[in-house]
Amino acid sequence: MTANLLDFDLDGLAAFCEQLGEKRFRATQLFRWIHQRGASDFGQMTDLAKSLREKLAGVARVEGLAVVSRHESTDGTVKWLFDVGNGDVIETVFIPEADRGTLCISSQAGCAVGCRFCSTGHQGFSRNLTTAEIVAQLWFAEHFLRAHLGRQDRVISNVVMMGMGEPLQNYAQLLPALRVMLDDHAYGLSRRRVTVSTSGVVPMIDRLAEDCPVALAVSLHAPYDELRDNLVPLNKKYPIDELLAACLRYQGAAPRDFITFEYCMLDGVNDQPEHARALVALMKVHGDLGLSCKFNLIPFNPFPASGLKRSDMSQVVAFSKILLEAGIVTTVRKTRGDDIDAACGQLAGDVQDRTGVDRRMAAQRQVMLGGIKVVVA
Repeated sequence: MTANLLDFDLDGLAAFCEQLGEKRFRATQLFRWIHQRGASDFGQMTDLAKSLREKLAGVARVEGLAVVSRHESTDGTVKWLFDVGNGDVIETVFIPEADRGTLCISSQAGCAVGCRFCSTGHQGFSRNLTTAEIVAQLWFAEHFLRAHLGRQDRVISNVVMMGMGEPLQNYAQLLPALRVMLDDHAYGLSRRRVTVSTSGVVPMIDRLAEDCPVALAVSLHAPYDELRDNLVPLNKKYPIDELLAACLRYQGAAPRDFITFEYCMLDGVNDQPEHARALVALMKVHGDLGLSCKFNLIPFNPFPASGLKRSDMSQVVAFSKILLEAGIVTTVRKTRGDDIDAACGQLAGDVQDRTGVDRRMAAQRQVMLGGIKVVVA
């Protein structure tokens, strides 16, 4: 079996090249060809020694993911459905804005956290994605978009690990993927522009602070443990005070001076004035300890198995006003890509698996981690 070079960060690729008797600068050249130029054919890599190209042809490959479908919205949002084998599919979504281009990436096929408002959680967990499968989403999207838009410069300026799955439950594969994103010989993204969203895996938040502190978004969704236990089962293991203490520790290493908290607005569940006031009180306690925060309120798009409804926009506005008046920076998530089922929580239609057999999921999968919901049919 040949090695997929998308699995390696630069140090890993250097070690691989050393096994072939090559120096580190060859790994840097190879890394640039793969990530900066999007090359997958070793024969194209003309500044590599012919002997190295011949070695690589026998032991390595650069292999992306099979594209099942691509859809483009009238607002410029693009979503891809990727086949990751054994009937599992994931989605990646590109969201263009005037000052940035954001790519939402998945880290797992399915999710084991089981948040009540997340259809993916209702479907269960299939497997972790490999580093190559995580990186391949960025590798493909960046170079496709350059060609599609007729651009030579970088298109994707921000990456959010907010697609399917809990990134911090796939830490071993996530970490080298983040390092590839940040490496100046690859995509050269700043730590401020790469965001990991988590439902609150406290030990791994601390690990990330040590290993590769990027921007952090935390799916909070409730101001107290009893309610959050019901919405985010992981809270029973890592309750709110423990989670916020980890956020404060993380803030000391983070590239931003605040932590983003995502809050999905659920009608009659967590959207009442008393919930907003409880949230203000919670943040004051931890703010007095030094925690700085920003809240992102997310309109919920219902799916039948959840038993939940979307908060009326007037309720969202009233909720946000309470937070704003308390001095908490608060935004309301804008949906994008509605017409291609790529907006927050929209459901897509049927897809076919690799064998071409028509296959309807028991319920379409949607992701609600960190505020951008990616839908997988």
